[in-house]
Amino acid sequence: MIIVCQKPLKKLKINGIALFPFIFIRRPEDKENNILINHEKIHLRQQLEMLIIFFYLFYVIEYYYWVFKLKNGDLAYRRISFEREAYTNENNLNYLKKRKFWNFRKYF
Repeated sequence: MIIVCQKPLKKLKINGIALFPFIFIRRPEDKENNILINHEKIHLRQQLEMLIIFFYLFYVIEYYYWVFKLKNGDLAYRRISFEREAYTNENNLNYLKKRKFWNFRKYF
């Protein structure tokens, strides 16, 4: 995992994004935000499990499925199984130590 602070993120509404093997954060002080970093580490694990490219493919497919169904981009984002797993467990800093392989499936 490599944490990088990126100025382009300042123009987006996101604080961080995981693009294997990097975690891009908006502000330098977010390097100390354990919850944000844990959330993004969960995504890195998901990406590895799905051989990276399939993670992005399924992420986009699931996002558009929910956009079509809910007619709301923000709600669609929150319904993505990968995001649901990450948000549910971001406060548990030991989660990745005990997490089962492909655990995101239970959030479908």
